[in-house]
Amino acid sequence: MKKIFDRFKFNGDIPDAPKSVLQSENTPEKTGDNRRDFIKKASLGGLGLGMIFDHDPAKEIDFITQKVNRNSAPSDLKITDLRIAVVTGAPMTCPIIRIDTNQGITGYGEIRDGASKNYGLFLKSRLLGKNPCSVESIFKSIKQFGGQGRAAGGVCGVEMALWDIAGKAYNVPAYQMLGGKYRDFIRIYGDTPELPNAA
Repeated sequence: MKKIFDRFKFNGDIPDAPKSVLQSENTPEKTGDNRRDFIKKASLGGLGLGMIFDHDPAKEIDFITQKVNRNSAPSDLKITDLRIAVVTGAPMTCPIIRIDTNQGITGYGEIRDGASKNYGLFLKSRLLGKNPCSVESIFKSIKQFGGQGRAAGGVCGVEMALWDIAGKAYNVPAYQMLGGKYRDFIRIYGDTPELPNAA
């Protein structure tokens, strides 16, 4: 009876196995030689080689992982703050919302329709501690404070900032999460009134 070779280990005796899959009886049986063991041994060997120079495993791990993006855990994101800056004379007053997170990712949105910054600040207590990537869930919880007209400006500004954060967290443009690019060019209009020429 001959032994048949499996990818990672030898199976038991197989009667009448074809010669193409038979293992020589003189070859010793191998144990523990699979990809997982190889990768484990290689990584430990590399870490051990690095420790020859520093003798500090924490420094070696920091050095090895220095180029790893630590701001790429969207499921661990939490909103830590909401701040507003008011831009005046542009040609109207524009309150800009900035939402900060625990991973250093920030998102920006505009309180539209000339609404007061208070509409955005009112929503701060309802946002803290939530995951900004759950845009739809957060929007449904705050849309009752929007309604029509100027009050909607605060809710829209928050939603813009949340989509900005989600796009940065997943490293894709916000339009990609909203269904993808639809066209390459669009027509726009200017709503800034003409100013008289200086004489």
